[in-house]
Amino acid sequence: MKQLSALSCQSSATIKRMFARKIRVEYEENGRRLPCPLKWLDSFSMRNFTNASVFDDTLPLADGVVEVGTRVPLDQLKEAMEDWFRRKSYLPSAAKLVVKEG
Repeated sequence: MKQLSALSCQSSATIKRMFARKIRVEYEENGRRLPCPLKWLDSFSMRNFTNASVFDDTLPLADGVVEVGTRVPLDQLKEAMEDWFRRKSYLPSAAKLVVKEG
């Protein structure tokens, strides 16, 4: 039982490190900045479209909020999300995606 408890604590610490950064994901359209809907973020995080393991450490939490691991490069994340959202027709052609920490 003691061994299981130690493993559980170790797993918890790994998860906390894995999703260490809170990211805001928004889009600008017609002069307004809006949070990306959770539906969009969930769709992106399913990963079946790129097989890019670097994005495995993404966890959508709410509209406009994603937790990501320390190894997720924000510039690549923005580029991949923008591409995916446009292919899914979520993001209007004139809109701009904004991805930032905090």
